[in-house]
Amino acid sequence: MATELPLILVIEDEDAILAVVEDALAEGGFQIATAKTGEEAIALLKGGLVPYRALVTDVNLPGDRDGWEVARAAREIDPHFPVVYMTGGAADKWPVLGVPNSILLQKPFAPAQVVAAVSQLLNAGSQQAGPA
Repeated sequence: MATELPLILVIEDEDAILAVVEDALAEGGFQIATAKTGEEAIALLKGGLVPYRALVTDVNLPGDRDGWEVARAAREIDPHFPVVYMTGGAADKWPVLGVPNSILLQKPFAPAQVVAAVSQLLNAGSQQAGPA
């Protein structure tokens, strides 16, 4: 019986960056689902049809919902949901707008960094889920 690969929801509106992140995560042993807008991502998260394990989101997204809002929506569903932000220019807002225990990657970043960030957060979450 094959083990299900962890499913990561990636929100990025720039196709070139999305392709790099998708390839890196796939090589890192993850399945990827994608969304282009914050609204689409929140609908996928709240739909509950698929067990997403982590969120990798660009901060600046087209539409009315940015990456900060998508992360907050994910944390409303699961307070420990792993969140990795990607940004070119909004890093200074992370201490105020970012959710606790998240990771911020400043663009441009090496593809391996996104895999390391997701893995680090998933490992931290699995340790929290142990016996009290």
